[in-house]
Parts: sequence; structure tokens; C-alpha cells
Amino acid sequence: MDTTRLPGCYRHPERETGIRCTRCERPICPECMVDASVGFQCPECVRTGSGTGHPASASVPRTVAGGAVAADPSLVTKVIIGLNLAVFLGARVSGASFVEPLALIGRYFDPASGTVQGVAEGQWYRLLTSVFLHEEFWHIGFNMLSLWFLGPPLEAALGRARFLALYLGSGLAGSALVYWLEAPNQLTLGASGAIFGLFGATAVLMRRLRYDMRPMIVLLVLNLVLTFGWGGISWQAHIGGLVGGALIGFGMVHAPKESRALWQWGSCALLLAAVLVIVLLRTAALT
Repeated sequence: MDTTRLPGCYRHPERETGIRCTRCERPICPECMVDASVGFQCPECVRTGSGTGHPASASVPRTVAGGAVAADPSLVTKVIIGLNLAVFLGARVSGASFVEPLALIGRYFDPASGTVQGVAEGQWYRLLTSVFLHEEFWHIGFNMLSLWFLGPPLEAALGRARFLALYLGSGLAGSALVYWLEAPNQLTLGASGAIFGLFGATAVLMRRLRYDMRPMIVLLVLNLVLTFGWGGISWQAHIGGLVGGALIGFGMVHAPKESRALWQWGSCALLLAAVLVIVLLRTAALT
């Protein structure tokens, strides 16, 4: 018998956890954790208030990061996957005429229109639209599987709004590093930066909850090996997203309760400010 294994969540036995309800001491996973004044409680203890059978009148169920507990903790993940699939379908049907205006590129001459295009020419929307753009089946398949693996647990732990901010912020951080370091005429697309941001935030969350970090470290190392060992992959997007996601994740799960909103949204604002500075500096260098 392996005595080192952690107990399984009382509602999801397949999920090992080191966190217990502060009232009934049942093991609970991130999806079942409800933020309390001290530690975390299970959904049943929250519904019954003090455990006497009377509903809690003032307690509002909250996630680990202070977000509202949702009936469907993976809704935003599903919507993001749906958007990626819809954009992928558009790219497959329309081809270059659909891809080129949305992909990330610094600055290039478009012979069809006789104009200069790119982020440096004011098309900043490319920093975000490129995050939802894929051309190959293997590319979108790998990214969406990773999103489905990482997204729901993070969304359950952070709440919908915070998870969406994490995903978009990580994607923008990856795009900003690509724009800064990549050749200006290099076309880049894909959700990999945002996905690596989820890796970073997941590692921060697991550390916060005192989970076994070894599986996440192995998975992250394997992805980094692929990033630098397989040609045609934008390592800038991966590293930028990873760092951005880890920073936002740290602000989300380590924010003190008395000033949680300030810390959480402040960390997002700081990341956006860094993206803005990078874009402005790179644009000045290209124009």
C-alpha cells in the first residue's frame, strides 16, 4: 500500500487533495473549496451555516481566489474552446484572406493593397486576435486538449471573471514578447501563450494548496523541451505567456482577503502596463 498518497475529495474521490474543510474536516478539492474567514469549507457546511442545520444567512460561497462559486465551473473554458473552433473553421474555409488580417505580425508590406500592415502600424488588435487563430488540425487539437485539461480546475478555483482575465492576460503577454523579439515580418498565431499562462498559474495554485508539484514540473519541463527542440514553435509566446500567467496567478491566489480586489486586479493592470510599454518601445524601434 502506498501510504504517501493524499486522500481523495469527498465529492470527487479521484482528485487527491491536502486541504480539509475547517468545520467537518472532510478533504476537499479546488472545485469544492469555499472561501471562509479561516481556511476553506465544503459546500455542505456553507449551506448549513454553523453545522447546526440552519442555513447561513450572511455567508456567500466563494472560490479559493474569492470569485463567485458557479453552477458550471467550466463555462468560460467551454466558451473559449468554442471561439477557437469557430475561428479555426473560418480559417479553413477562407484561407489566407481570413488569417492574414488577424495573425500577429510586426510590420510588413502588403503587395495586394500596396500598404504597410502590422502592429507597428496601429493594428494592436492582432496581439489578441492571433491568440484565437489556428491553421493546422494538430495545432488546435493540442492547444484545445491542453486548455480542457488545465482550464476547468483553474476556473473552479479562481472564478469565471478571474479565469478569463488570466487567460487573456497570458495571451497578451505572449504576443507582446513575440512582437518585441521576433523578426517584424514573421507571422505568428495560436493560443500557446495563453495555454502556457495556465501552466504557470496552475503551478502557483498547486504550490498555494500544498499539492504534490512533481507531476506539474514534469509536464512543464516536457512542454519546454518541445518548445525549444521542435522547429516552427514560437518560444517567445510560450515564455511570455508562462511568466505572465504565473504573475497573475500569484496575485490571484496570494492576495490578502482584506484587499483582495486591489491585489488581484492590480496584478492584471501591472501586466497590461508591461505589455503596453513593450509594444510602444518596439513600435518606436520599427517606425
